[in-house]
Amino acid sequence: MSADDSAVPPWIAQLSEEDLQFLRRFVVGSGSLKAIAEAYGVSYPTVRARLDRLIAKVEAASDPRITDPFARKLKLLVADGALPAPLARELLEAHRAALKGGK
Repeated sequence: MSADDSAVPPWIAQLSEEDLQFLRRFVVGSGSLKAIAEAYGVSYPTVRARLDRLIAKVEAASDPRITDPFARKLKLLVADGALPAPLARELLEAHRAALKGGK
């Protein structure tokens, strides 16, 4: 992809501005979680947990096995810590049941 290519990979489009800033700091800081922790004024475990959530979001956003946009959104919300996994499973089951019932 060239610098003037306007196509944004789908996984990037799923990241929040906060995620992108964290990713930028991570790259600029040569991947040093210690440096990021100092920059944000938080502990190393806090930064590690943030990175783990970001990794989970990128994996969810780019997983080719997830073809249902609703399922992908649920997985992204769980990865971001905005939705508990048990509730996401329950919502996904209800969604799938509604899809089956509507056919």
